[in-house]
Amino acid sequence: MNQESIINSILSGQDTLAIMPTGGGKSICFQLPALLLPGITIVISPLIALMKDQVDSLKANGIQACYINSSQTDSEQEMHIQNLIDNKVKLVYVAPESLSYLENAFSQITISLIAIDEAHCISSWGHDFRPAYTNLGYLKNRFPSTPILALTATADKATREDISKQLNLKNAKTFISSFDRKNLSLEVRPALDRNKQIIDFINKKPTESGIVYCLSRKTTEELSERLQKAGINAKPYHAGLDNVIRSKTQDEFINDDCQVVCATIAFGMGIDKSNVRWVIHYNLPKNIEGYYQEIGRAGRDGLPSETILFESYGDVIQLQKFASQGMNAEVQLAKLERMKQYADALSCRRKILLSYFGELVTENCGNCDICKNPPDFFDGTIIAQKALSAIMRLKELESLPVIVDFLRGSKNAYIFEKEYQNLKTYGIGHDISWHDWNQYIIQLINQGYCEIAFHQQNKIRLTSLAREVLFEGEKVQLTTVKKVVVEKKEIKETKLKTAVPSLFETLKKVRYEISKEENVPAYVIFSDAALRQMENIRPMSDEEFITIDGVGKAKLEKYGDVFIKTIIAFQKNKSTKTKKEATTYNETLLLFQSGLTVEEIALKRKLGTGTIMSHLAKLYKDGKLIDLTSFVSKEEVSLVKAAQIKLEKPTLLKPFFDYLEEKVSYEKIRLALAIIEKENSNT
Repeated sequence: MNQESIINSILSGQDTLAIMPTGGGKSICFQLPALLLPGITIVISPLIALMKDQVDSLKANGIQACYINSSQTDSEQEMHIQNLIDNKVKLVYVAPESLSYLENAFSQITISLIAIDEAHCISSWGHDFRPAYTNLGYLKNRFPSTPILALTATADKATREDISKQLNLKNAKTFISSFDRKNLSLEVRPALDRNKQIIDFINKKPTESGIVYCLSRKTTEELSERLQKAGINAKPYHAGLDNVIRSKTQDEFINDDCQVVCATIAFGMGIDKSNVRWVIHYNLPKNIEGYYQEIGRAGRDGLPSETILFESYGDVIQLQKFASQGMNAEVQLAKLERMKQYADALSCRRKILLSYFGELVTENCGNCDICKNPPDFFDGTIIAQKALSAIMRLKELESLPVIVDFLRGSKNAYIFEKEYQNLKTYGIGHDISWHDWNQYIIQLINQGYCEIAFHQQNKIRLTSLAREVLFEGEKVQLTTVKKVVVEKKEIKETKLKTAVPSLFETLKKVRYEISKEENVPAYVIFSDAALRQMENIRPMSDEEFITIDGVGKAKLEKYGDVFIKTIIAFQKNKSTKTKKEATTYNETLLLFQSGLTVEEIALKRKLGTGTIMSHLAKLYKDGKLIDLTSFVSKEEVSLVKAAQIKLEKPTLLKPFFDYLEEKVSYEKIRLALAIIEKENSNT
């Protein structure tokens, strides 16, 4: 695990960066040098709650150690500082916020080593940035001859570079241990009725300890209560609980007196419990670093352990909102998208995790849900060669959308501005749709042939495996991309329907009014042929409307809403509409009840996720047993309810969206209104 090399690097006075997975034995890397070096070792850690445990463990082994943080009285802090000055202590644990307490003592003590644990917290590229860490860069300037050891369990390439830069490390030696935890099985499930799934799972393992990670404090409490009612010894854990309660829960879990902890991501950091047999993610994690760190708390004894991740559309929407409002939003949104791609993947999950951290493997793991039930693959070598060649031709300077545009031979302004149309392989993939190319390249990223440079505007870079495909005859297996477009056959069949002139005339009238407003000929809006097709097909959603000949993205955005509403209004008194609605809503309901997520239903029905969400809202209002709380919170419903009163019950969604300052999405507003309407009708 590189421990000996790391220790030797420190003893030689070298600044060192150590990337060691959870359970990899990081502590020994600074504890052993602390005993061998003449002075004092300072250990900087954000985990105030765990400092006492670590110090007690060292004292139990005859090593003099102490901790200094804000939980102590002034007299306690003064006593520990005096012990440092008197050379009675070899290691001192300090929170980054508490370093100032040592300022006066620095000139009176010899510091032989500075160890910075959870070092990814200093990087805004990382998954757990903490402002208190940003000041630690001064330590190297203050103690230029003292080696600094930076430790973290999870850091991608961007974060590693940033750690060294922010800490001012000088010619740091970097040691990266393998991220492969072969004993952990990996599984992703749809989030339908996850409470029941979790109870059933735990009941099959009555003697095994596990952690359920939740996105919110509220969920930890509600879930633990449900588990308790089911006879499971479970407790919540989050930062809002009293310190005494948290410590008690932690101790009971470590001592096997509590079987299950339902926790926010704060739980588990630094806890040395080797027999956690399973980890469940109730919600989608924010990024792969956090997910990897959390599943790493299972099976630290090396025995087989299980991990399950529940994925839901509601989680994605909520996390996107959090990420967009936080620091470094663009990078965090990109990392969230990568997390979602992992959850949606159809290739070996372990390969994806390892390649994310720069560890490239060619063999599938055999211990994830994809490997155990693989999809159909085809020889995608030619497709892969075209994609990887395009990345190379673009000098690894572009993000995924630009690469797809280049492959497709798009004639947009950016392509021409960069003069990419003059490159040899421009348009080499014009016969493959934009959506399919996007999915194929994601598969190549998942398999480790290329990677995303999050810290450089999400540029796609080639890995060493790409060279084997491009120049050494390496074969690539890809899975068929699921189609999301409406097949032409369906449109042709619909065209044969009997025309209803009155709708055609109605649409013509709408077109005429718009043409007068915009002072353009009517045919510029839509041709008669397009209106006839609308009359025959009767599109009632964006996804259906865009299949009309002559409707592109721009016209959909500009005119789609008014034409769709006209068609829906026209259909209101027609029995055909009732029949069509009942069929389409019932189809969505059956798929939802079968356990499919919103996105899976949308894919299967060739509709947009927004359309499916509107179906669920309608079904809920009609009295169907659908739980909307996983998509929209009580707080958001309250906000919409207040807005409805203030705005005097507007019929459109946009006034709500604007009034709530775009903080609640259109989908959530629609669902909230359905809940409010149902409550009012019940009252």
